[in-house]
Amino acid sequence: METKEVLRDLRIKTGLSQEELAERVFVTRQAVSRWETGETVPNTETLKLLSGLYDVSINTLLGSPRKLSCQCCGMPLDDSIVSREKDGSANDDYCKWCYSDGVYMYSNMDDLIEVCVKHMASPEHSEAEVREYLKMRLPQLDYWKRYSELDDGGKFEEFKQVLIDEINGLEIEGMPKLEKLNSLVGSYVNLEYRLPNGSMVKFLDDNATYLGNQLECIFGGERHFGVVANMDFILVSTYEQDGIAPELMVYKKR
Repeated sequence: METKEVLRDLRIKTGLSQEELAERVFVTRQAVSRWETGETVPNTETLKLLSGLYDVSINTLLGSPRKLSCQCCGMPLDDSIVSREKDGSANDDYCKWCYSDGVYMYSNMDDLIEVCVKHMASPEHSEAEVREYLKMRLPQLDYWKRYSELDDGGKFEEFKQVLIDEINGLEIEGMPKLEKLNSLVGSYVNLEYRLPNGSMVKFLDDNATYLGNQLECIFGGERHFGVVANMDFILVSTYEQDGIAPELMVYKKR
């Protein structure tokens, strides 16, 4: 589909007139008309605004001329998992697990490999095969090639260690010492908990990226500990396999 068709279809699907769209992205109605006839295309800044408005990547707005993959983990990208900047615009270079709100979530390639192996291993491809593939693949990606340029000087790793120390300081009975925090998308860990008054509640944003991990109870049994945290809170829960029968143990504002 050509750019002009994409822009017209998204506007109509969103229920906006050309005049209304023009007001949203600070251009004239004539400019919107020229986009939809193919005379011109939006400039970079306007494409970012349209990306945030329509919740699609810039690549999609331009008719998907490129086959996208995350330049940190190599995952194929589509609009449902593409990362977001702080202003809500899409960053077509990364998935939302590897980059979120202007922050790179991984500074250690080996840590990323171990996270990916857990999700990619299958009867057809063993963990050893996946690990070997990633060791060859990841160094070819732009993030790891340019890591020295993108490195924040260890600030994010320092923040993660502060969180780890705070979580371990809770001294929750049965929970082993937390050693690592991985990036987690809200929709994968947004469990629903029953409050004492009987109401059901979720605490997370499905579209946000958090830090967390799953831990086995030191006493054994079928229940796991789940840890989710960010700059604002720490949440610890227990649940059975696949998040069944979750119970909230700690929800602490930071």
